Amino acid sequence: MTERKPPGVSFESWADRQIREAEERGEFANLPGAGKPLPGLDKPYTDQWWVERKMRDENLSYLPPSLALRKEAQEARERAAEARSEAEVRSILTEINAKIDEAIRHPLEGPPHRLVPFDVESAVRQWRSARREHR
Repeated sequence: MTERKPPGVSFESWADRQIREAEERGEFANLPGAGKPLPGLDKPYTDQWWVERKMRDENLSYLPPSLALRKEAQEARERAAEARSEAEVRSILTEINAKIDEAIRHPLEGPPHRLVPFDVESAVRQWRSARREHR
């Protein structure tokens, strides 16, 4: 619908004509989801439904920064446990420790994060021990 409504033509007939012409050109044929129920119809309505959908579709987070850091620290701990080398364990934990140190110096928005930097050498010993047990 790039064409403007001409003066003197009622809006309804102009819109109907635009839709009919688009259908004739096949612009509504083979649209994704054709013949399927609308997603989310069974979920309760919220005023922010479109924001929630966009965030879900684009895998975005809406956690306050302090909670996002907690989540990132947990993921770093898990990645370190699965690391392939001691150097990788150190790298992962050193990177998250820098973020934790910064959050301690400059508190983040949201609830207190209550994080302390990881003891990298202790984590490396645990990683070595887990590797020995796994073999």
